[in-house]
Amino acid sequence: MDWETYYPAFATPVRDQQWEGSIESDDTRDHTSTTKTRHLTKDVTVADIGCGFGGLLVALAPELPDELLLGSEGMEIRTQVADFVQDKIKALRIQNRDTGLYQNAACVRANTMKFLPNFFRKGQLTRIFLCFPDPHFKNRKHKARIVSSTLNSEYAFVTRMGGVVYTITDVEDLHQWMVHHLETHPAFERISKEDEESDVCVQTMMIETEEGKKVERNNGRKFVACFRRLDDPPWPG
Repeated sequence: MDWETYYPAFATPVRDQQWEGSIESDDTRDHTSTTKTRHLTKDVTVADIGCGFGGLLVALAPELPDELLLGSEGMEIRTQVADFVQDKIKALRIQNRDTGLYQNAACVRANTMKFLPNFFRKGQLTRIFLCFPDPHFKNRKHKARIVSSTLNSEYAFVTRMGGVVYTITDVEDLHQWMVHHLETHPAFERISKEDEESDVCVQTMMIETEEGKKVERNNGRKFVACFRRLDDPPWPG
C-alpha cells in the first residue's frame, strides 16, 4: 500500500542504495541516486470502517492531530463515495494550508470484511469506529453484518492492547447483536457508561456522522457501545 499518496505531509523520502561493491564515482552516485520510495513517519492508528461521506473523519482529524486516520481515514467500499471523501479532505487541506489541519485524514476504497489484515499489522490501531452499519434485517443476511465472531477476531488482531472499538446505531436489534458478539469475544470488554461519556470521540461520533444527523432530525434514538481491547493471556507453561 502506497500510503504517501494519502498522507503526503507525513511522507519521508528514502534514497536508493548503491549496490555493495559499486565502483561508480561519487559524482555518478549523486546523479543515479533518486527518490524512489517514500515511507510514512508514523502509522495509521484510527480506522473509520464504512465512513460514508466522511463526516466523522473530518470532525475527528482536528481532535486527534497526532494520529493518522483512515476513513481509515475511513474505509469505504463505494468508489464514488470514497472519491468524494478524498476530494473533500484535499479541499480542506488547501483551505487550512496555514494551520496544516486535515493532513492526518484520508479515505480509501476497501472491503474491510475481506481485507482488513491486509491494511494493518497486528496491534496497529488504537481506535476502530463502526458507525451506523447496515443492519441487514433478514436472518439470512445476518452473516453480512459488520460485527460477527469472525470479524471481531480480525478487529482484535489489528487493535493494540487498550485500544477501543466504537459502535453506534439507531437500530436497537443491531445494537444488541453487536453488544452480544463483542461482549462474548475473549479479546474485548465493554467500557462503562462513565468512560463513554468522558470520551471526546464518543461525543463526536454521536453528532458528526451524516447518518447520526439524520437520526437527530427525525428525533430517533442512538445506541452506543464501546469495547476495550484486553491484553492477550500469557502462553501456558
